[in-house]
Amino acid sequence: MTSSASRKLAVSIERWPIAGAFTISRGAKTEAVTVVATVNEGDRTGRGECVPYPRYGETAEATLEALQAMHEPLAGGLDRAALQAAMPAGAARNALDCALLDLEAKTAGQRVWTLLGRKAPRPCTTAFTISLGTPEAMASATAKAARRPLLKIKLGGDGDEMRIAAVRKAAPESELIVDANEAWTPDNLEYNLAACANAGVTLVEQPLPAGRDEALARIRRPIAVCADESVHDHASLEGLRARYDAVNIKLDKTGGLTEALAMADAAQALGFEIMIGCMVATSLAMAPAMLLAQQARFVDLDGPLLLARDRDGGLRYDGSLVYPPEAALWG
Repeated sequence: MTSSASRKLAVSIERWPIAGAFTISRGAKTEAVTVVATVNEGDRTGRGECVPYPRYGETAEATLEALQAMHEPLAGGLDRAALQAAMPAGAARNALDCALLDLEAKTAGQRVWTLLGRKAPRPCTTAFTISLGTPEAMASATAKAARRPLLKIKLGGDGDEMRIAAVRKAAPESELIVDANEAWTPDNLEYNLAACANAGVTLVEQPLPAGRDEALARIRRPIAVCADESVHDHASLEGLRARYDAVNIKLDKTGGLTEALAMADAAQALGFEIMIGCMVATSLAMAPAMLLAQQARFVDLDGPLLLARDRDGGLRYDGSLVYPPEAALWG
């Protein structure tokens, strides 16, 4: 841990245009709104980026205020360990947790994975997301990405069997995972799972609404089902074992890399497969998740690929292969 005697916190809201639009079952957006926390100590700076999510009642303005309220605690000696109890899990804590980790690494003169006793991250294959639309529009978008080895398909309820069939026809060789974003119902659950299985889909994310997903425990699941909105931190894992085969770990849900690493270890111990996910954001938000990607069966860190432009010094993407961050970016 670093000394906090001269720490100063700066917080800002940033807006990043999306290339086209990003559409899921809950709506569409044309820009990514992120909040960046910067912690300065002497000539060293640590940064962390988060994406407030309205699904969980978060806004950029409220996240900004929550972070600004941490000025005095940081000046008073708050460190990353104490931060876990000082702020609730969520986007705001994620930004500050990652900023403190970045600062710790720069102060120690070590890469963050060495500091945490983890293996150095290797390049990994990320999914590339196809936004929700008509079967024809999704097939057209998929055809342009058909050379990518892993595609993540956003679904939305009625007509999903036609969407997934159209996507599979457009990308016959790609591994497919789908994300329903809570849009299915117990009545169409088995039908849609069967349609996905018939199309050779590997994984289905969050088919039913969180808190109303009991039907998953009562059916025979023909393919693996992954919890997203139903899982937030390691404390929420135990109750999901009968319903899900995998869990999607996102730093904005866990409240930072510190909790996310603990959650990944706990999930593996319980027999869950791990997916590492993201919101649409810049490489600064993706960089910490690269440590988690080493434990994951599925990696979905394509946020910067969906933007019209990334921040300077961002992650290197070679097609669908994403490389670990340089120290100047994070960690």
